[in-house]
Amino acid sequence: MANKEQFIEKVQASYNPKGAFIYLGAGILNGEILAEAKVNLALKMMNRHGLIAGATGTGKTRTLQLIAEQLSDASVPVFMLDVKGDLSGLAVPGVTNQALLDRGNAVGLPFEPASFPVELYSLSGHKGIPMRITIGDFGPVLLGRILELNETQTGVLAAMFKYAQDHQMPLIDFTDTKKLLTYLADGPGSEEIKNDYGKISSASSGTILRKIVALEQQGLAYIFGENEFDINDLFQKVDGKGIISLLNISDVQDQPVLYSTFLLSLLAQLFKNMPEVGDLDKPKLVFFFDEAHLLFNGASKAFLTQVDQIIRLIRSKGIGVFFCTQSPTDVPESVLAQLGNRVQHALRAFTPNDAENLKKTVKTYPKSDFYEIDQILTSLGTGQALITVLNDKGIPTEVVATHLVPARAVMGPADDATINQIINQSDLKVKYQERQENRSAAEMIDEKMEVVQQEEQRAAAEKEAAKADRPTSRRQTPLEAAQRTATTTLAREGVKLLGKLATGLLNAFLKKK
Repeated sequence: MANKEQFIEKVQASYNPKGAFIYLGAGILNGEILAEAKVNLALKMMNRHGLIAGATGTGKTRTLQLIAEQLSDASVPVFMLDVKGDLSGLAVPGVTNQALLDRGNAVGLPFEPASFPVELYSLSGHKGIPMRITIGDFGPVLLGRILELNETQTGVLAAMFKYAQDHQMPLIDFTDTKKLLTYLADGPGSEEIKNDYGKISSASSGTILRKIVALEQQGLAYIFGENEFDINDLFQKVDGKGIISLLNISDVQDQPVLYSTFLLSLLAQLFKNMPEVGDLDKPKLVFFFDEAHLLFNGASKAFLTQVDQIIRLIRSKGIGVFFCTQSPTDVPESVLAQLGNRVQHALRAFTPNDAENLKKTVKTYPKSDFYEIDQILTSLGTGQALITVLNDKGIPTEVVATHLVPARAVMGPADDATINQIINQSDLKVKYQERQENRSAAEMIDEKMEVVQQEEQRAAAEKEAAKADRPTSRRQTPLEAAQRTATTTLAREGVKLLGKLATGLLNAFLKKK
C-alpha cells in the first residue's frame, strides 16, 4: 500500500504553482480524500489547452462549471457551449445542502454560494442574444463542412470566395452565395472566371445550391447575416469578474455539425483578429468546446488541418481551448497531442470497444507510483477525476485521482424570469437583436445583370435599326417577271404592227401619185 505522507508530499510538490491558480480538488489515495494533497492548475498554463473527458453522468458539465467560476473570479472571461441550457444557473447563487457542505469540507474549501456575470447567446435568437456571422468570414472550408460537400465541391466554393474577395463583393448570407454561384456557373460570369479561377460545372453548382436550399428549409440560414458578432464582446468584465458567455444550443441540438462548426468559426475569428501576446500570467480568454466529438465526426482532411492549425497557434494569442467529450479517442491525435491539461472522469468498459478505448486512454497518461491507471479510471465516482496538468515549467504533473471542489452557483438552468432579465438588461441586445441589410454580393450581381440586360436590349435595337435601313431587294417575284415579259412582248409586237401600218400608208400614197 502506498505511503500516505509520500503521496501528499509528491502532490504538493507537483501542484504548487508560483502564480495564480485554479483549485481543482483534493487527491484520493486508497479511497481516502486527502485535503492536504491539493490539485491546482496554474492560470499561466491554461493557454496550453486541455481535455475534459468521461462517460455520461460522471460530472463533466459540473467540472466545466467549477473551472469557469474560478476563472471568472480571476478576471478571466470564459466562453462555453450550453448544450442542454442548464449552465444558465451560473447567474444564480447555489442553494446550500448537506452534500455540498460535505464535499467542500472534504476538499478543505468550505462551500459558499456565489453567482457570476453571464451573457446568454443563441443561434436562433430564442433564449439568448442572436449570434451571427457572415458567409465571407465563415469561409469555404467551414461552409463545405456544414453543407457536407466533397473536396471537389468545396474547391468550387474556394474559387467562388476568391472571386468575391478579388472583386470586393461581400458574401453576407445564403442569398449572396446562391446568386454569385449561379452568376459564375451559368450566367455571364462563367466566361469571366474560366481562365483565372477555373470553370464551374453546372453539376457542382447545382449540388451546392440544392444543399443550401435544404438548410434554408430547415430554418438554419439565420446564423448568417449582419450585424455580425464582434469577438471583442467576449472579453468583457463586470465588477472585476470575467464575463461567462453561454451559447445556448438547446433548440438546435439536432444540428450538431452546424453548431460545432459555428464554434470553430468563432475560434478562427479569434485566431485571425487577436494580436500576438506570447505567454501571459493568465489567459485573456478560455474557450470550452463541449461535445467535441461532433466537431470531428466525418470531417474532411482540409477541415481537420484547419482545426489543427488553429489549436496549435492560438495559444500565442492568449487563448486557451478546452475540449469536452466522452473519450480521448474522440479527438484526433494531432489535436490531442496539444492538450497539456487533462481531467479524465470515469470510463466504462461494458463493451469490447469500451475496453479498447480504455487501453488507448491509459497509454496517454504518465506512469504512476500510486495507481494502476486502468483500474482507477473505471472506479472513479461522480465528481471525481484522474488529473494531470502542466506545471510552471511545462512538465506534466503527477497523475492524481481527485475529489473535485463543488460548483458554487446553481447546478442547473435558471428560471425563465432570470433568463429574460439577463437578456433584457444586456447592452448587447440592442447591438445584435435586429438584422442589418447592407449592400452585398447579391445587390452587386443584380446590378451586373441589369447592365448585361441593357446591353442585350441595346444590341437588339441596333440590329433592328440596321435591318430597317437596308436597301429594298431588286429581286423579282415570279408574277412580276411574268408581267414584265408580257409587257415587253406587247411592246415589241406593237412596234412591228406600227411599222407595217406605216409601210402600208406610204405605199398607198405613192400609188396615188
